[in-house]
Amino acid sequence: MKALSTALAFDLGATSGRALVGRLTDGGIVVEELHRFPNDPVQAGDRLHWDVLRLYHEMKQALLKAKHLGMVPDSLAVDSWAVDFGLIGRNGELLGNPYHYRDPHTGGVMEKLLDLVPAEELFARTGIQLLPFNTIFQLYAMKLADSPLLKEARRLLMMPDLFRYFLTGEMHAEFTNATTTQLYSPFADDWDRELIARLGFAEEWFVPAVKPGTKAGVLRESVRSELGLPPVAVIAAAEHDTAAAVAAVPAAERAFAYLISGTWSLMGTEVDAPVLGDRAREFNFTNEGGVGGTFRLLKNIMGMWLLEECRRDWARAGHRYDYGELVAMARRAPAFASLIDPDDPVFLPAGGMTARIRDWCRRTGQPVPDEPGAVVRCIMESLALKYRHVLEMTEQLSGRAFGGLHMTGGGSRNEWLCQLTANSIGRPVWAGPAEGSGIGNLAVQWIAAGAFRDIWEARAAIRSAFPQKAYEPEDRGMWEEAYGKFLAVTGLKQAS
Repeated sequence: MKALSTALAFDLGATSGRALVGRLTDGGIVVEELHRFPNDPVQAGDRLHWDVLRLYHEMKQALLKAKHLGMVPDSLAVDSWAVDFGLIGRNGELLGNPYHYRDPHTGGVMEKLLDLVPAEELFARTGIQLLPFNTIFQLYAMKLADSPLLKEARRLLMMPDLFRYFLTGEMHAEFTNATTTQLYSPFADDWDRELIARLGFAEEWFVPAVKPGTKAGVLRESVRSELGLPPVAVIAAAEHDTAAAVAAVPAAERAFAYLISGTWSLMGTEVDAPVLGDRAREFNFTNEGGVGGTFRLLKNIMGMWLLEECRRDWARAGHRYDYGELVAMARRAPAFASLIDPDDPVFLPAGGMTARIRDWCRRTGQPVPDEPGAVVRCIMESLALKYRHVLEMTEQLSGRAFGGLHMTGGGSRNEWLCQLTANSIGRPVWAGPAEGSGIGNLAVQWIAAGAFRDIWEARAAIRSAFPQKAYEPEDRGMWEEAYGKFLAVTGLKQAS
């Protein structure tokens, strides 16, 4: 097949990073993984940081691999998690390692900020759900702590912006990630400068935001010299990894529901304008920027973080289980013995997850899951039931009824979770592609190059290149009964 365009996607997740090479050929889309590397946060004293220079080093190793394999791309782009940022000083250098969003320095800060800007006003201005680690609260925590970094800062760059700056020397914000800060106005399509001033932040920190697909420089001379590469174009794609994953949802219908399943689960739908009002705020939904002038009406769900942390607990105790082993043990455990609310704040911090799950079950008068299989079954069934709850809320807010659910991301490889989700929601689940964020990143680059007319033409090509696996609902009576139990033990109300 003749290669028409080659692009490189750096897709940085909360636990690992990967570099994907995508080739647009006369036969369709071909994607292969070029390089994969861990993304482990680092505890230094009382603070939890991202190992940002190690991640940048791995990105450069991927570029070297591409060169040695004769795959020098026509363009490249970076997507990553949201809310976290680096601060750049007057000399253009990074001021310290960026904080990890699970660092406890934001504890109690949200309540203090909401004394200045009430929750109703903050949601009405930004359309973003209240989460204690949002950028706005991280910055306010640093302000209250009189952080010397803020005194020296001249620019604030979200994580993909920061890596793009390392690569190009140019500073741009990007729309999809800027909206997650809770400091961006979707109405002005600009930073909310009045809000920024009220909170005592410096306006100069916030560089202009560009739309997904904007060319944001080329590899800088120092990078080209170090790696022996030409001036490859660097694109500001959909830089929030969820925005990239939604761009890759292979939906044919314009009104679709998605579940991006990874460390976090993100469930929602694509809309033309933010959905605001009391109901959206009460449901704690968010309106984040999307591709092609859209917004992502969605809700964050704790996701596979729960299982990843339990695996770390067991590994520290000398038991290194792979996912296949854990799923096999879970399937042998009794169904619906114990359920949790995955989004209880007690499950947000790192460490001691198995003990916290057991404590939660004990406090709610349920059997305590002692064996790994029982713990995993509790997590997986609780996630599936929470997905039903959030899907019904999504329908309430959007005014749409969805015939099924598109599931992408790493969790879409977990056949048991896909089947549990179909059983819970009582509708089909269409799983794939697993590397949704990276593929969406590539798709936006190809739109920028003119290879696709728009996101819908790109989705049609993705649908053809990456067939989905369908899961039909089973055991409806059992799951209806389980949903009633789930609502009772969690105290959640049925969406209505």
